[in-house]
Amino acid sequence: MSNWFECKVKYDKIMENGLPKSVSEPYLVDALSFTEAEARIIEEMKPYISGEFTVANIKRVKLADIFFDETGDKWYKAKLNYITLDEKSGAEKRTAAFMLIQAQDFATSLATLTREMGTTMIDYEVASITETAIMDVYRYDVEKGSGQ
Repeated sequence: MSNWFECKVKYDKIMENGLPKSVSEPYLVDALSFTEAEARIIEEMKPYISGEFTVANIKRVKLADIFFDETGDKWYKAKLNYITLDEKSGAEKRTAAFMLIQAQDFATSLATLTREMGTTMIDYEVASITETAIMDVYRYDVEKGSGQ
């Protein structure tokens, strides 16, 4: 089971007009603790950011699953409601679960979600799909002992 942490990295980015602008970008990291998440995001960002940067915020994110698609450059967060029946009362019960989907656009994210959920026996409904500001997701690589 993965523990996901959203890390906001703050740094000065050189814009197209050549002027620096202070930006804060969110990244998702698979880690065991807040301390490990901070260390992992620092290591992942070093090759991409010239100059100084800070980890401005770290928060735990609860995700049921992440669907990767290397052709996609955006991340979408889907809220699903799992539908179960209470055996005693016969009433429907809805339990929310959140998924993250890498895709090129909204339609592709919905198609990926439908395809992946089609392999399960769970009754569900899609409550929402929204584009996130997440720039990238770093999984834990068991062979390397760090991120991918």
